[in-house]
Amino acid sequence: MTGEHGSGSGDVRQAVAAAVRSWGDRLLALSHSLHDEPETALAEHRSAAKTADLLEAAGFAVARGAGGLDTALVATRGSGDLVLAFCAEYDALPGIGHACGHNVNGAASVGAAVGLAAVADRLGLTVKLIGTPAEEDIGGKVLLLEAGVFDDVAAAMMVHAAPYDSVGSSSLAIGAWDITYRGAPAHAAVAPWEGVNALDAMTLAHTAVGLLRQQLPPGSVVHGIVTEGGQAVNVIPARTRARYEVRAPTLEQLDQVRQRVRACFQAGALATGAELELGVHGRDFADLRQDPFLTEAYVRAARGLGRTVESRQGETLASTDMGNVSRELPTIHPTIGYETGGAKQHTPEFTGYGKSPGADRAVLDGATALALAGVEAATSEGQRRRLLDGVAERARGRA
Repeated sequence: MTGEHGSGSGDVRQAVAAAVRSWGDRLLALSHSLHDEPETALAEHRSAAKTADLLEAAGFAVARGAGGLDTALVATRGSGDLVLAFCAEYDALPGIGHACGHNVNGAASVGAAVGLAAVADRLGLTVKLIGTPAEEDIGGKVLLLEAGVFDDVAAAMMVHAAPYDSVGSSSLAIGAWDITYRGAPAHAAVAPWEGVNALDAMTLAHTAVGLLRQQLPPGSVVHGIVTEGGQAVNVIPARTRARYEVRAPTLEQLDQVRQRVRACFQAGALATGAELELGVHGRDFADLRQDPFLTEAYVRAARGLGRTVESRQGETLASTDMGNVSRELPTIHPTIGYETGGAKQHTPEFTGYGKSPGADRAVLDGATALALAGVEAATSEGQRRRLLDGVAERARGRA
């Protein structure tokens, strides 16, 4: 092992990079295959199987259906006391495929696991790849946390596809609701006054949310879609449905904002006489907290690969269930960039760049940089002790 700020011996680093290169064709094939066959939250059966197959070929012991989720997986290699994990995402967005680049995210994490596993025995490591479904929906990482999948993990890492390389940003806390209004049908021309219009209730609520936005605290966001607005144009709608998300800078602020948004939906029911059903969808995502040491280690590795990495400390970018992981253990979630012609995530245009040469380089560079950050964590005596102490402290808290 090296000193406090050491990065591991040169041969260890070379072995990691060589392992990623040797698996490069298969990692890129995985990224492309995920991109070509996008699967949405909790339906990522082919995606999870492809990921598991590659890891088994690389000598990992793979448990499919981890944490009670059919499309989650856990793969391990090595037997050291320090457990370092990489989170692989592979869910896509409905209708627009991998518009958030999860094919890049997932393949990069698999590559990082393969690269670090090449030196696991030399560094006293257990390398753990956690396949985490449904990041775009209910929050697979939160469910896996609750199931104990992260209990032995000392640090968790991943990269996220983006039009730029960055480190240090936070994310917005987020919670989602499934909303239903139930009214009463009536003939829309003969006797509309006999009905209770559930679409009016939804319209009032949506308008109230729009007016509320001016009074929301800075950084708070509300957005939603109506998924059902009625069945026939000549029948007063007896049922409408929607899904809304509320975001705020922290979990604590999220609770405050959510109370005010809830009142908007209650107002729709009160004004029309419709019955409101408001149910929680999935798990709340916490704001992201990135570990300073792992961040610095990642930056050193990425710059060594010729990448330009900018600090976005103090900025808040979107939302991720990696935030919940970061509240439990040291975590990093940098972005890994490639040319997208100006397109941003969650657009069809961004999807179109997911198999580009830049995206392919992001897979391999992201894998290598993450694995080398793991080398630093394992070979810095002070950091290794910090990480192991953290696992022990969490275990005492569960006892």
